[in-house]
Amino acid sequence: MRTIIEPFRIKSVEPLRHTTPAARQGYLEAAGYNLFLIEARHILIDLLTDSGTSAMSTEQWAAVMRGDESYAGSESFFRLKKVADALTGFRHMVPTHQGRAAERILFTVMCKPGHVVPSNTHFDTTRVIAAEGAAKIPLVMLTVTNNSGGGQPVSMANIEAVKAVCAPHGIPLYLDACRFAENAWFIRQREPGYADWTPKQIAQKMFRLADGCTFSAKKDAFANIGGLLCTNDDRVFLEQTNLLILTEGFPTYGGLAGRDLDAIAVGLEEVLDADYLHYRIESTGYLGRHIADHGVPIVEPPGGHAIYIDAARMLPHIPAAQFPGQALAVELYRHAGIRSVEIGSLMFGEAARHELLRLAIPRRVYTQSHIDYVVEAILEVNQHKQSIRGMEIVEAPPFLRHFSARMRQL
Repeated sequence: MRTIIEPFRIKSVEPLRHTTPAARQGYLEAAGYNLFLIEARHILIDLLTDSGTSAMSTEQWAAVMRGDESYAGSESFFRLKKVADALTGFRHMVPTHQGRAAERILFTVMCKPGHVVPSNTHFDTTRVIAAEGAAKIPLVMLTVTNNSGGGQPVSMANIEAVKAVCAPHGIPLYLDACRFAENAWFIRQREPGYADWTPKQIAQKMFRLADGCTFSAKKDAFANIGGLLCTNDDRVFLEQTNLLILTEGFPTYGGLAGRDLDAIAVGLEEVLDADYLHYRIESTGYLGRHIADHGVPIVEPPGGHAIYIDAARMLPHIPAAQFPGQALAVELYRHAGIRSVEIGSLMFGEAARHELLRLAIPRRVYTQSHIDYVVEAILEVNQHKQSIRGMEIVEAPPFLRHFSARMRQL
């Protein structure tokens, strides 16, 4: 069958609130044209992020009721550890309240001033090792899939090649594994030799090529909060655990409630279901194909969790200094109540390589008709794109300015 259907039934619903273009213009002005600062109740379709915005399943909600809230030695922790160990094969695992907490602990323990961490978002690994020297590189990190690179997957051959470069120098390879299941599905679809593998088997091989990982459970575990930090290094694990106790909590809860640990454990198994992954990737591709076929430039091929519109190509009359991605995000919200996020000069400043607008699709939240509405809205905005104006920053913090900067239209 050609029709994409959701591999689930809806058991509970949350109402959406329609607003008028005039009202949305007022919300934009009050928020300084920053969509992060608009109240969620004023959003019709929220594609700001796929992080922590998933719909949990009946099994996850049932697991929430089993949550053991013991401070130490919680049964919820050991249920999660059993699932994580079987999936990743790493010797050590601790939970954290989200992925960035796992990253902070990892980099605090392993990195020192002057160190360089090559990543598929920033560097070619071989070139950096040759240029910087192995002594300056405490670890190499691969993000699967690559969020800043258009949601593109990392092939198994690429992971193996990076491991082959790192291993002779004794440099550990870590995965930023927040979208590991989507990456596994792309490998199954596109890479020769894996068509008959299950998503779980592919994911297990990915993890076994690495020496550790950080993981945001707010993506490919359907959880609303939580993360994991895994390693094979006993010494690093001891230091990570000591820091975890200071900043997150005891190692068997890591800043999370027991019910969160149980929800993550169930989600890690559900996300590897082939029917779900087929629907997930196909429905995202559906959005990409339907706007690209009508002349909207996107990053090709479509990623797994989001569609990235190339705002620089769509709005060539707006220079990078006037933030074309943000200008497009503002117009899409004003026109149709859809919230998205700029991935470009506003977010990365002078380091930006592209001017993109990301449409991140929450897991198991929106139906086909919601996506059709998004398609219709984008195509209507594309018809009057010449009238879209650039943006200017009025005030902004020195770091992570895209979260709180206030702007005005030119």
